[in-house]
Amino acid sequence: MTRNQVMQAERRPFSEPWTEAERRARGRFFLIEPSFWPGGGLPKIDFSNWDRLCLPGSFTIEPPTGDPDQYPEPPHLLHQPGRGKSNGLPRDFEMLAGLWIVSEPLKLVFQSVDPEAFAFTACTFTLWDGSPGPQLYLCNVLRVLDALDEAASRVKIRTGDYANGKYYDKAGGAALVFRTAVVGGAHVFRTPYSDAVFCDRKMRDELVAAKLKGVSLADATDC
Repeated sequence: MTRNQVMQAERRPFSEPWTEAERRARGRFFLIEPSFWPGGGLPKIDFSNWDRLCLPGSFTIEPPTGDPDQYPEPPHLLHQPGRGKSNGLPRDFEMLAGLWIVSEPLKLVFQSVDPEAFAFTACTFTLWDGSPGPQLYLCNVLRVLDALDEAASRVKIRTGDYANGKYYDKAGGAALVFRTAVVGGAHVFRTPYSDAVFCDRKMRDELVAAKLKGVSLADATDC
């Protein structure tokens, strides 16, 4: 056995007809993540106090846990536009160093639909000219559900040297089918075997209605 073995064969190309399980699952759950910037751009922001927010002996900032004393000081973001075509101001949804950064409007949608699923930490944000920027938050999805129907899904399942013994690898695309009995009334969740976050139709519809910038929503059966 190799150190990181793929348990399932390479996923089949997506072409109709869909499997019956995929057909029933379409439109129920969605992969939610920050969208790519047009032209390969990036938000021109950075942490000014990165080293003070990292755990001792670590070079990463842990996502918020809901503990008000988790960080020794509030995260401070700086706007650094440089000379690019875009001023790089963050959209409602961004990813920086593996951390979700969300705006006040996005935070309100998340909290209105599923308040128990999230943890937030308020950031200070300074624009390039020294003036205060709009309110931003570090955001984390706390709910973890082992809800993937592996037999009905098309995804590479890697085993070996992973935190929980295996990893769902979506590289190249995947068709994910979730067990609704396990998801229950949850509107957003992650799995133990992936960093990806998924939401249900209600959360998706609220996000679309809010017309927020930077939010990508892909059907879980074609992600």
